Amino acid sequence: MVKKLPEFNNFVSKFSLFMKNIYSKYSLIILFVMLTQTLIGQEMILTNEYKKEVIEKLSILINDFYIYPDVAKKTSIHLNTQVEAGFFNQYKDNQSFAKALTNEVQSVNKDKHMRIMANKPFEVRGNSLERKAEMRMDQINNYRTYNHGFRELKLLEGNVAYLDIRGFAEMDRAKEIADAYMKLLSQADAVIIDLSKNGGGSPHMVQYLCSYFFDQKLHLNSLYYREGDRTEEYWTLEEVGGRKMADVPLFIVIGEETFSGAEEFSYNMQTQKRAILIGQTSAGAANPGGTRMINKDLGVFIPTGRAINPITNTSWENKGVVPEIKTTKEETFEKVNALVKKAAEDRRKNKLENYIRLHKELNTHLDQYEKGTSGTNIRSSITKLVKASLFGEWDINNLGYQYLMDFNKPKIALCLLESNTILFPNSPNMYLVAMEKL
Repeated sequence: MVKKLPEFNNFVSKFSLFMKNIYSKYSLIILFVMLTQTLIGQEMILTNEYKKEVIEKLSILINDFYIYPDVAKKTSIHLNTQVEAGFFNQYKDNQSFAKALTNEVQSVNKDKHMRIMANKPFEVRGNSLERKAEMRMDQINNYRTYNHGFRELKLLEGNVAYLDIRGFAEMDRAKEIADAYMKLLSQADAVIIDLSKNGGGSPHMVQYLCSYFFDQKLHLNSLYYREGDRTEEYWTLEEVGGRKMADVPLFIVIGEETFSGAEEFSYNMQTQKRAILIGQTSAGAANPGGTRMINKDLGVFIPTGRAINPITNTSWENKGVVPEIKTTKEETFEKVNALVKKAAEDRRKNKLENYIRLHKELNTHLDQYEKGTSGTNIRSSITKLVKASLFGEWDINNLGYQYLMDFNKPKIALCLLESNTILFPNSPNMYLVAMEKL
């Protein structure tokens, strides 16, 4: 057996002590990292001092910006009373605290727009090109999936169009999409617009889509804002990016989730007697506003304005939009389908009767043609047919050549073709006709 030297024993002893120190230090580091990650992944328990500061800042924001100053004052008093009573002591994180604040605020002002929201904890993301590309593609894909709020469009039996809109996007981003959908709607004999799951959005898009269903200038709605003591009026637009559907039967489906701008669209159409509303009473949120930060973790949506309908001089705030035909959720579409099919049939019948009446009027003027006054009467009859979407450029063109080639009546033919140049001045074909006349 080999005997260990004293020097070797001393070395082993020192090395063991060194390794123990190393192990202890690294253990502490690993434990610290684990605890830090745990704290980052969870919200810190809220102190009563933190909650008091939040409510003080919230009260200031509400008093400064809420559309109804007297209600803001009552809301602030109620929150302070609840603080003194220790009501908020039970809430330990921002999510539950925000929900409790929302409930307490709405218990006083009854305003469904005013909500306190907890922000998501800040997350440090990678800075690589791949990570940036992934984030950007997520944004693009989410944006495309939402499709500016236009969820579904389909043609039902009986030439009825069904359009499901989930939100009203801003005009600068969504106008072209809106025009594309409305162009497809314009071929239908009746239209259903489903707003039962629509959370609202831009009042300018509401105004724009409403304008598709009116051929005259009408005052739809006004929004009054406390800041600046100003009022914005929303009127139907004279021009839209497609054909107007002023005479198309319109049915709007609403429900408990129909909110804000979707309620405005429904209320506009109801008060102007342009559509039949069917479903359940809507949410009752009419006051526009915006989000303001309380701190880095909490924000609040504060209504800074109120809607004023020019016909009722009020709005749907707290009351909701009440449909003419009330149904349960389960029976809504069965009832609306029966109504809309009948409306489409009636429209086709009326169009046929109108076509016969207007064409008889045109034939009378053609048969009694005299140079001078008859030309004005012929153009008037053709204009009525065009405005009723019963006559188009090529119908007039064919009729003109029929009188020229088949009936050998060039003066009447010229009168007809001249009408086409007036009604369709941008048509290349009509330009050639005008040149031939010259």
